[in-house]
Amino acid sequence: MKWTLYNILFAIAYAAMMPKFLVRMARRGGYANRFADRFGRYPADILARLRDGTSRVWVHAVSVGEVAVAGQLMAELRRQRPGVAFVLSVTSSTGWTQAQRQTGPGDVLIYAPLDYPGCVRRAVRAIAPAAYVITETELWPNVIRCVTAAGAPAFLVNARISDRSAPGYRRLRGWFGPVLNLLGHVYAQSDLDAARLTDAGCEAARITVTGTMKFDVAHRAPDKEAALRAYLTAAGVAPDAPILLGGSTWPGEDAFLLDVYRQALAVAPRLRLVIVPRHFEKADAVEAAIRAAGFPCLRKSRAPTPAPQPGDAVILADTTGELMGFYGLATVTFVGKSLFEKGGQNMIEPCLCGCATVVGPHTENFRPVMSDLLAQDAVRQGRDPAEAGAILLRLLAHPDEAAALGARAARAVERRRGATPCIAREILARLDNA
Repeated sequence: MKWTLYNILFAIAYAAMMPKFLVRMARRGGYANRFADRFGRYPADILARLRDGTSRVWVHAVSVGEVAVAGQLMAELRRQRPGVAFVLSVTSSTGWTQAQRQTGPGDVLIYAPLDYPGCVRRAVRAIAPAAYVITETELWPNVIRCVTAAGAPAFLVNARISDRSAPGYRRLRGWFGPVLNLLGHVYAQSDLDAARLTDAGCEAARITVTGTMKFDVAHRAPDKEAALRAYLTAAGVAPDAPILLGGSTWPGEDAFLLDVYRQALAVAPRLRLVIVPRHFEKADAVEAAIRAAGFPCLRKSRAPTPAPQPGDAVILADTTGELMGFYGLATVTFVGKSLFEKGGQNMIEPCLCGCATVVGPHTENFRPVMSDLLAQDAVRQGRDPAEAGAILLRLLAHPDEAAALGARAARAVERRRGATPCIAREILARLDNA
């Protein structure tokens, strides 16, 4: 009875959210081309590949961050078990773009089915997975129930329960507990996440705390660093000029960085500001904010071959796949979605690159990561915009202090690597035993 009620409520909720999805498809594009995937209906060429007799592990990831984790796990599983193939499912068009770089010739990329019985049954019949691996906490009850009913073991990796989600999972443990206990095993990021999973009804014996896999995901991108260095040089940025980088910024953070930049130029006149917004469709608004603040703007998507710019020009990097390269060039980085929005973006990447890294007060999505980094004095956190701005200004005014912070950050990330190989080894062992 409860699953009938769930399915009715799901259908109502999805219908109510459909206008939002249609707007997103129109704005971002791409997603519409494979929208039928959401109903478990695939193009003929995809169906042919799914029916070619290859046994595949189905890995699911929501968007960019989870896809990076999924890709790292897939690569490690391939290393430990050459020949293993995958179906990788994603939810967002941005995740799809990232996922295309993670799949191999024998893999199949799809959009995840809606968690509605007919859609799920069609998807599971088409995929016939050898196993189902979920990254973080994308728990869709019908998918898990259908996959395990078909005899495939299911695993939850890099599991976390956010501050916002924890009360809901606890209240609905009568719903989530039975689903969580269908999983073969759960690999949690931290003791807190394990406790929250237990509160949600998961048996403690099914949970292992491994630490976060995100320390394993980040890798420097020397080719991108070299290409971006050449770009900046062409734009008139000297190789030894300090760079303040805003990584994955959200609305409001661009204005904050522009104010810091204005103040910092008084003590570091050769400083240049680079802003990489989290959502490139908001680049027009970011450019308007830069110009309203009185700075020239070099927008990378519109100037692939730049001319030399004025000394205080701001570089707006609204192109995909280059943030890691910019992290490798930055002197000081502010990581976005941490000042006004809750959650935080990935601070591991600039730390790995040895960049002095500053975040705002909201880093809930990276709680275990931040605990590790703060304990090793490898990152700086401002409690509000004023404090975050003061920290940035101090680091920009004291290059030796910034360099020392960046060196500690790089060492801290290296010390925390290793969760992914352990999880891959355990999953393969459990599959062999099954």
